[in-house]
Amino acid sequence: MVKKDVKKIASAFSAAFLKKAEETLLKQKATLEGDLAKFAKKDKRAATTDYDATFPNYGDSEEDNAREVADYEANLSIEHDMEKSLRDVEGALKRVAKGTYGTCKYCGKPIDEKRLLARPTSSACVECKKTIQQEV
Repeated sequence: MVKKDVKKIASAFSAAFLKKAEETLLKQKATLEGDLAKFAKKDKRAATTDYDATFPNYGDSEEDNAREVADYEANLSIEHDMEKSLRDVEGALKRVAKGTYGTCKYCGKPIDEKRLLARPTSSACVECKKTIQQEV
């Protein structure tokens, strides 16, 4: 019964809207992967979006070593945030492929198109998101 509701809700979005959302998500994915590649290498052992920041090598002086550590720590934080964004994008692309894109994962209702245009990776409607954030 839930699957019927999901299919019915998913059809509320036009094919053009879904195509535009998919194109936007694919562009975001390419951008994230390109940006991550600038300072991290994809972990080939992991099947997911796991990257490992590379430790910079600026030289052997104390100043160089301090800068290396500072930059590496900053890159680790950025890497973590970008990996999360990439997982969100890949999750949204899977929902597009399944035909469930734009359906709230909590209540099963359609997510407003304006929200999806602003944040294409959204998996929750505004009402459910507000409820979840108030509980935390």
